[in-house]
Amino acid sequence: MLKVLGYLGRFFLYITDICDLMNKRIFLTVSIVVNFINAYSQLCTGSLGDPLVNISFGSGSNPGPALAAAATGYQFVSGDCPGDGFYSVRNNTSACFGNTWHTLNADHTGNNNGYFMLVNASLQPSAFYVDTVKGLCGGSTYEFAAWIMNVILPSSCNGNSNQPNLTFTIERTNGTILQTYNSNNIPPTPAPTWKQYGFFFTTPAGVSDIVLRIVNNAPGGCGNDLALDDITFRPCGPQLTPAVAGQPGTSANLCEGIATTYTYSCTVSAGFNTPVFQWQQRFNNSTWTDIAGANTTTYINNVLSNAPLGIYEYRLTVAEAGNIASPQCRISSLPIRLTINANPVASAINNGPVCEGTTIQLTSTGGTQYNWTGPNGYAASGASVTILNTSQTQAGSYNVLVTNAAGCIANAATNIIVQPAPLVIVAFPDTAICIKDSIMLIAAGAPNFQWIPAAGLSAAGVATPNASPAVPTIYTVIGTNAAGCKDSATIDVNVYNKAIANAGPDKTIISGGAATLSAVIEGDYLSFSWTASPDIADPTVLQPVVSPLADATYQLNVASKNGCGSSSDQVNVNFYTGIFIPNTFTPNNDGRNDTWNIPALDAYPGFQLKVFNRYGQAIFENNHLNQPWNGSFKGQPLEMGAYIYFIRLNNELPVLKGTVIIMR
Repeated sequence: MLKVLGYLGRFFLYITDICDLMNKRIFLTVSIVVNFINAYSQLCTGSLGDPLVNISFGSGSNPGPALAAAATGYQFVSGDCPGDGFYSVRNNTSACFGNTWHTLNADHTGNNNGYFMLVNASLQPSAFYVDTVKGLCGGSTYEFAAWIMNVILPSSCNGNSNQPNLTFTIERTNGTILQTYNSNNIPPTPAPTWKQYGFFFTTPAGVSDIVLRIVNNAPGGCGNDLALDDITFRPCGPQLTPAVAGQPGTSANLCEGIATTYTYSCTVSAGFNTPVFQWQQRFNNSTWTDIAGANTTTYINNVLSNAPLGIYEYRLTVAEAGNIASPQCRISSLPIRLTINANPVASAINNGPVCEGTTIQLTSTGGTQYNWTGPNGYAASGASVTILNTSQTQAGSYNVLVTNAAGCIANAATNIIVQPAPLVIVAFPDTAICIKDSIMLIAAGAPNFQWIPAAGLSAAGVATPNASPAVPTIYTVIGTNAAGCKDSATIDVNVYNKAIANAGPDKTIISGGAATLSAVIEGDYLSFSWTASPDIADPTVLQPVVSPLADATYQLNVASKNGCGSSSDQVNVNFYTGIFIPNTFTPNNDGRNDTWNIPALDAYPGFQLKVFNRYGQAIFENNHLNQPWNGSFKGQPLEMGAYIYFIRLNNELPVLKGTVIIMR
């Protein structure tokens, strides 16, 4: 992980190491500072080495362990709200002293389990942190830094809280002060805010152990409460400026399988008396290792074509002559990064074989950009491309150049097969038949056919079915060849209706009367006429008036349009000299005289007939529609005897009445 040190936004790479300091384990950790402000510091403005010491107080559940007895004169408590002159090691605080402190949920790196030292200052100014740092290099410059937070809220103490004021001192073990720095007052902030304070110092020749002392200059009481985290010591030296020949920055991307050479250089500003150089490298964030023989400010990196994929980093470390063998004495440049990226695993497929006239779909995977080429100068881009209305000239190999996000490329190819489509033709695409006739449909150009719709066809899966549709129909025939390719054609079959003659219902007349024939013609007719008769003055009148002197039959003849033939029908006119009303009938089902029937009533369409028994009850009615009477009432045979009838022929003629006798 990256840890922010120095000015805002500057990131350095930390490496984990373990040192033994004052009989406690001090872990050099890798962390990312989340909330930070670089305030009032005199931090290293040149290049830094790897951290020699990072006192992070560790991590875990609450409470954290007490510090070694020599590290502080304050008394340890396990709670998260220490009183004046006490401290605790916590990963959070909550509502301390009636919510007059900030509630903290993590250390300064944002780690929810990361410990920090929580200090409630004593009433008298005093040193609250003292520690001995061992293993430095004599005659070398180091950067010291620590992160501090004023934990009290601005509104606490009536807005007038005591503010932490810290003095950081670097001393020799004999008490000689090497460097000191004052933070000035650290004011409260509306939100929890970590600030980094620090400075750089130089160890005398031969001095490898120093003492760090942090003194709280302000009194305790209401305020002067703080959190401390991540105390670091790093070598500090002149500015190291790395560069890559031919590159605008200090990073490069390379695709696998490519052999090339990079020239790295590093400019070293003034500051060393006799600088000694050593290039280092690491792979995929592993441990930095020295590169044998790379001891100048320039390093030539010969990259082999079979170099493993991953991230390669290179940096120049610098120290005074005699100190280069000690990592704690070196400073290092920012790393030069070379990333060897994988080439895309390109694929190319198509939906073929396809038939002429259909759609080709080309599909590729493995990258972020795709460029296609193919027969006849074809070019397209995209992971999926479409070729419409395919012809056989578009068959062949299609290649795609696949590029991934790193700019690495790979090729893939796919071969498209275009099958020839059949050419279906039909005879008489527009034809007509008369209703109930049939016609042969003819198709050619393919080995297999299917007609749609199948209604009215003798068979739907043959080349030449017979069609006799009841209504005009458009038939589509689909021809399929051995490759499964299809073509289609249509035949429009119109259907003409045949003219049907209907001379109408039979008529009845009484001597001296006349009847109008009720003829009609259904369908499309060309002409009609009545068979010649002396009773029909004009045979081209569809509903003539006739007055025969005896029973007569008349025939209507009709010729259809479109050659659909002819039709004829006859109508009978029954002639009666008068109305004969039988006075007796024998409904005994012997087949003779079983019903009472008055056929001549048909000459009077509006007639009304009623029959009554001797009690005046109507037992039979026959109105407008002349039907025989079988001598029953409500389905039951009536007794033998006489029954009275009344017949009204129309409004002009007198009512006919009399009796009819049922005999059995």
